Amino acid sequence: MSVILEVEHTTIYRYRNPVSFGEHKMMFRPRTSHDIRVVECALEVSPEAEIRWVHDVFSNSVTYVRIPGKATELKFVARFVVEHMNARNEELPLTRAAEDYPFEYAISERYDLRPFIEPAYPDPGGELRLWADQFLTQGRRLKTRSLLIAIADGIRQQFTYTSRYVEGTQPPLQTLELRSGTCRDYALFMMEVVRRLGFAARFVSGYLYDPALDGGSGSLVGSGSTHAWLQIYLPGAGWMPIDPTNSLFGGDNLIRVAHVRDPSQASPLSGSYIGQDADFAGMSVDVKVRKLAALPGGQSGKT
Repeated sequence: MSVILEVEHTTIYRYRNPVSFGEHKMMFRPRTSHDIRVVECALEVSPEAEIRWVHDVFSNSVTYVRIPGKATELKFVARFVVEHMNARNEELPLTRAAEDYPFEYAISERYDLRPFIEPAYPDPGGELRLWADQFLTQGRRLKTRSLLIAIADGIRQQFTYTSRYVEGTQPPLQTLELRSGTCRDYALFMMEVVRRLGFAARFVSGYLYDPALDGGSGSLVGSGSTHAWLQIYLPGAGWMPIDPTNSLFGGDNLIRVAHVRDPSQASPLSGSYIGQDADFAGMSVDVKVRKLAALPGGQSGKT
């Protein structure tokens, strides 16, 4: 069964005096594929602005906004509707060689996956690998998918989720030291852990649908804001989504917008203003995700 989801993402910047603006960059349009279809997509900017769309090096949709003139308030309202096909990624079969860990990627795959396999953050004491060792049994092979699920569950159980509104992502060693972080911190931490185990992993930004907001059972962490998780490449199944914040593995809760090598490449909204520091009066962000309908038939194969 597929579902129709609507997302409204509102960001408002306020200033004490009229200021002018540098160019702003947004990433909010979902990536269309066999499992997600964009039905509607719109962006409203106030004051009126010039908008252009491009694809970045990862083929993510990026929106550039140029705001002429001055204002005391800058408002972005991004709205879209998607059909989510509820792909059961955790059930897709792996190639025989990749069913158990450790395994080696085929040479042809490893060539293209190299930027996502190589760790990007320093760990001179090997602390990230030491943390991962608790999930390994020396001399024994493990089911690959079970190992990754155990690592994600370990992050959720051993760390404390926190909200942080300043821009940026904690280095993995800081997340390990604090034993806490945001969804972005969790995703980056797990990326760097599994990269040290030989997996290819990439960072994913997007939105989270929480069924509890529509009267469903349970509740997910991170709804009401943009969300982040990771994908790990498994031969046979492809890029498997894993959300260590909520222990989600596929399904229709995650709406991906961008996948990148590093979190710094997937900021939902960035830009600047020209004025005094004291002019900035604050900002607010509100994300609403709701289900409009459920459709029978599962994946339709539409793109």
